Amino acid sequence: MKRRSRRSTLLIYFVVIFWSFIVLFPYYWLATTSFKKPLDATRFPKYVPFYDFQPTTEHWDYILTQRWDKTSGSFRNSLIIASGSTFLAVLLGSMAGYGLSRFKYYWKRLRWRNDNIAFWIISQRFLPPAVFIIPFMIAYVDLGLIDTHAGLIIAYTMFNIPFAVWIMRDFFNGLPTDLEDSARVDGATRWKAFYRIVLPLSAPGLVSVAILSFIFSWNEYLYSLMLTNAEAVTLPPFIAAQNTQRGVEWWYISALAMLAIVPVILFGLALERFITRGLVAGALKG
Repeated sequence: MKRRSRRSTLLIYFVVIFWSFIVLFPYYWLATTSFKKPLDATRFPKYVPFYDFQPTTEHWDYILTQRWDKTSGSFRNSLIIASGSTFLAVLLGSMAGYGLSRFKYYWKRLRWRNDNIAFWIISQRFLPPAVFIIPFMIAYVDLGLIDTHAGLIIAYTMFNIPFAVWIMRDFFNGLPTDLEDSARVDGATRWKAFYRIVLPLSAPGLVSVAILSFIFSWNEYLYSLMLTNAEAVTLPPFIAAQNTQRGVEWWYISALAMLAIVPVILFGLALERFITRGLVAGALKG
C-alpha cells in the first residue's frame, strides 16, 4: 500500500514537472532570445546563458531608449483600449446577465424565452472575427473611427459582451434571491438592490469576466491591424512589424513580447484570489 502510494506520489510529481516544463519553456526561450546576439539566435540552438552564448542587453536598450516613443505609444494604446473595452464589457454584460437571470422574457413571434435569448447572444461569438472586419471598416470610415481608441474599444466590447453576459447570467443564477427580496421589502429599489447587494456578492464572477475580456483585448491582432495605421496601433501588430526588410528580428520580437506579457501576469496575480473563488462558485461553467 505504501509502495503504491509512493509510486502515485512520484507519478504526480513527474507529471507536474513535465507539464511545468512544457508550459514554462516557451517563456524561458523567449527571455533568453531577447538577450542573444543575432548570430546566436539564428545559427544553432543556444540554451544556457554564459555557457552556450554571451548575453547582451543591446536589444532591450534599443526598444527602451532609441525606439521608446513607438514602444511606449503602442503599449499605452493597448492599455487604454484593453481597459476601456473591459470596463464596458463588465458593465453592460453584468446588467444584461442580471436581466436574463431575474426577469422572464417571451418573444411571441419567434417563441423565444430567456434561454433562447442567451444562446443567441453567445452565438455571436461562433462566427470568426474575420467575417465582421469588412462591415466594420466600411462603417468606421463613414463614422471617422479608423485609427482611434474609441473604434477599437467599440469593436472589442462587441466581442467581449457575449462571454460577459453568458458568464454573469450563470453566476447570478447561482446567487440566492433572499437578500434582494429582504432589501426590497425594506424599501430598496431594484437598481439599488443590484448595486448594493448583488454586485458585491458577484465580485468573483465580475473579476473572471474582466480578466477574460482584458486578455482577449490585449492579445487581439486582426482588428488592430485592419482598423489602425499609426495613432492607435496596439502591441500585437507593433511586435509583428519587427519582420522588416532585414528579415525576422527575433531578438526585438522576443524583448517586446516579454514586455507585452508583464501587464497580463501582474493583472492575473493581483486578482488571483478572485479567480479561484470564481471557479469554485461556478462562474466559468458553461
